[in-house]
Amino acid sequence: MRVVVGIEYDGTEFCGWQSQQGSRTVQDEVQKALSYVANEEIQVSCAGRTDSGVHAYGQVIHFDTSVQRSERSWVLGCNSNLPKDINISWAKETESDFHARFGATSRRYRYVIMNRFTRSAILQNRVCWHHQPLDVSRMQEAAQHFIGEHDFTSFRALACQAKHAIRTMHILNLHRQGDYIFIDVQANAFLHHMVRNIVGTLLAIGEGEEDPAWVKSLLAAKDRSAAGITSSAQGLYLVSVQYPDKFAIPGVELPPGFV
Repeated sequence: MRVVVGIEYDGTEFCGWQSQQGSRTVQDEVQKALSYVANEEIQVSCAGRTDSGVHAYGQVIHFDTSVQRSERSWVLGCNSNLPKDINISWAKETESDFHARFGATSRRYRYVIMNRFTRSAILQNRVCWHHQPLDVSRMQEAAQHFIGEHDFTSFRALACQAKHAIRTMHILNLHRQGDYIFIDVQANAFLHHMVRNIVGTLLAIGEGEEDPAWVKSLLAAKDRSAAGITSSAQGLYLVSVQYPDKFAIPGVELPPGFV
C-alpha cells in the first residue's frame, strides 16, 4: 500500500529535510514516527528537500507499507510521536504510480521579508529582516524577467547536483503589507538555493543598487558569481506542491497574515 502525507514544520532547529548522520533532520524524525505507528521500518520520499532553517506548510511525502492503518491513525499516531516543531496535517492512501517528487507538476514557495529599521525579537526565525528601505515596484518589475523557461545557472548553488539548470517559472509576485514583503514563487521545479538567490538579487534591485533589467543579463551570463547574495533561510516557506487532479491532494490554508 502506498500512503501520501502532508507535513508542516518549523525548520529552525533542523539541518534541513534530508537525513544526515549525526544531525537532526526532519526526514529522520518523520521516518521514526511512521515506523513506530507501522511497527516496521518506513522510508519516505519527499516533494522538496528543504535546507537548514527553511520552513514548510505543505511538504508532501509518500511511503510504501505492508500494514493497514486508518488515515486517522497515521495522523494522530505520528503526531503523538513527533516533536512539536513537526506536524502531520493529513494522510491518505494513494495509487501505486504516485510519487511525491517525480509526480509533482509544480512547487510553490513564499519568502517573507520584514522591511523596517529594527529587527524583531519574536519573528527572528520566521522572516528575513532587511533594514534598508526597499522599492517593491522595482522588485516586481525585475521579477517579470524570471517568468518562463530559462537557464537558471546564475541562481543555483555551486554545490547543486541537478543535471541541468533549465526550469520554468510560472509565478513570481511581490506584495507589501505594512512592514512585510511577501514574495510568491511557483515553478515546475527548483535548483539548490534558487529561491534564496533570486531574492538576494531582488534585494539589490529594491535598494536601488541595480536596475530591474539586470535580471536579463544575469540569466544570460549563466554565472553564479554575477548575481546577488544568497538571502537567509529564515524567511523561506515551502507552501504547497501541485499534482495531477486524479490524485486529489489536499490544498493548504495559510495562517492569517500570510494570505
